[in-house]
Amino acid sequence: MLDSSAEQQEIWDRIAAHYHPSDVADTEAVAGTLDFLAELAGDGPALELAVGAGRIAVPLLRRGVEVAGVDVSPAMIEVLHATVPATDLPATVGSMATADAPGRDYALVYIVYNAITCLLHQDEQIACFHNAARHLRPGGHFVIEVWVPQLRQLPPGQALVPGTVTDNLLIFDSYDLVTQRVFSHHYQLNNGQVISAGGTPHRYVWPSEMDVMAKMAGLGLVNRYADWDRSPFTGESPSSVSVWRKPH
Repeated sequence: MLDSSAEQQEIWDRIAAHYHPSDVADTEAVAGTLDFLAELAGDGPALELAVGAGRIAVPLLRRGVEVAGVDVSPAMIEVLHATVPATDLPATVGSMATADAPGRDYALVYIVYNAITCLLHQDEQIACFHNAARHLRPGGHFVIEVWVPQLRQLPPGQALVPGTVTDNLLIFDSYDLVTQRVFSHHYQLNNGQVISAGGTPHRYVWPSEMDVMAKMAGLGLVNRYADWDRSPFTGESPSSVSVWRKPH
């Protein structure tokens, strides 16, 4: 299996320098996500793949759900454990496609903020579904939040899609339609001048493609929504929240 974990670790270790424990809170911006996940987790436990600095895992823990995590970046986990001790929220360093988390009896495994696309090869994404399935208890749920590729915005011959454009930030994505790769370019601006530049590589994945991956892992689709508020998913939805279940 191809493995992009070393490349991703370098990227996210660098990004971790911009995270701080104070960034983690049960705010209005994440309340809908937490409501959704807490309901599925029930008495738990829950496992977050690509847990990062704990933006979702920590407030979910504070709501009373037992949570563990996996992340490719040791630096991210250091930030996480500056917020809550490892005894309260254990986290394993490794790829979410292969890493072992403590236990094999999770009521919920979830991936948020498009993190499934950080696995840069299709076989890694397939392996991630298998990894989630083997950590789930019978009847447990696997949830992924991810954007829907916006290929309809690409005129013939164009590979760039604009994202965020403000006085201080410019983000655009460049697509490779053959490999399903996207590079998200980020530019910080000050008075019209670029003061920093960077970006992250991704492999976009279609909802129907994920359903095949889930089926390969023995999981069945329960529902798909446009957002955490359970609004209907349509052909116009720019993102999806998918829920699969492991059979009893």
